[in-house]
Amino acid sequence: MFFRPADINETLECWEIALKNKNTPSAIALSRQKLPYINPKFSENNKCENGAYVVKMTSHKSKVTLVASGSEVELALDVHDELKKNDIESKVISMPCQELFDKQSDDFKKDILEEESLIVTIEAGNVSSWEKYLGVKGISLGINRFGESAPYKKVYEHLNLSVEKIVITIQENLRK
Repeated sequence: MFFRPADINETLECWEIALKNKNTPSAIALSRQKLPYINPKFSENNKCENGAYVVKMTSHKSKVTLVASGSEVELALDVHDELKKNDIESKVISMPCQELFDKQSDDFKKDILEEESLIVTIEAGNVSSWEKYLGVKGISLGINRFGESAPYKKVYEHLNLSVEKIVITIQENLRK
């Protein structure tokens, strides 16, 4: 299994899952940049065990579902806050392990990735693994070629992964 945690708490949860897993190898990819806590409090429940979970939401009737893993979860949270300022309801999903998420029930997957919502995946790396989650009208923001090398803020800007550009892209897609 491949894990890409967004903060130290997710790292501990993914590590726990990897240690308990006796059937497949596990890899945990960590960011070189300093990341803030996306979950300020440690939870007794392992939120990562289903592969994905809701980090933050403005409404149960979100127009936009932002999905990310690793360091891009912080970016998704910033986009979420900016969308709220523009009166666009959204929720942020952290998906540290796609393999675990793919094994969940259809009901769980539909609860996480609401079909009526515009699903937006954010990935500074290759977007190909995210495309299966987009549904009919979703968009995947990132690259579909070999990665870029530079400080992350420059890479984000080069890939149009700034908060402002992502919000504009979402607004344009909601008007369609």
